[in-house]
Amino acid sequence: MVYTHPPAIIADVEKELRYISGIIKQKGREILNQYPITAPQFVALQWLLDKGDLTIGELSDHIHLACSTTTDLVDRMEKNNLVERVRDPNDKRVVRIHVLDKGEEIIYEVIEKRQDYLKAVLNDIPRNEVESLNKLLSLLHENMLDTSEKKQREG
Repeated sequence: MVYTHPPAIIADVEKELRYISGIIKQKGREILNQYPITAPQFVALQWLLDKGDLTIGELSDHIHLACSTTTDLVDRMEKNNLVERVRDPNDKRVVRIHVLDKGEEIIYEVIEKRQDYLKAVLNDIPRNEVESLNKLLSLLHENMLDTSEKKQREG
């Protein structure tokens, strides 16, 4: 079923999401200041942990950076012992980026601190409201992915 929503409500939803995103991003940067990684490195490490070992090209696609920029990013992460380059066992020409224990520990610590922040913010909101929020955000995310995939098929 397709619903028609008043433009003012859509504008309000967009504004609230933009503000929330900005606050979460800022809080995330504050947390990252306690660690030896940059925001782009954090994003790259998250993708690597989520998707597994990726090539520079695959990682570039996920983080929306040029391959040369991603290579520089990976070089710095490799120097800080966050990742390592490994040859693909099935094709020795392919090099994949693998997250090392130090990189994994940092990601989990930062995510835990971000979740602690969110827990504190949600502390005064009843559980059923938080559960409804979670369901609605999941539905929004799913619809965004569906829309994106549909455009890719059409385009």
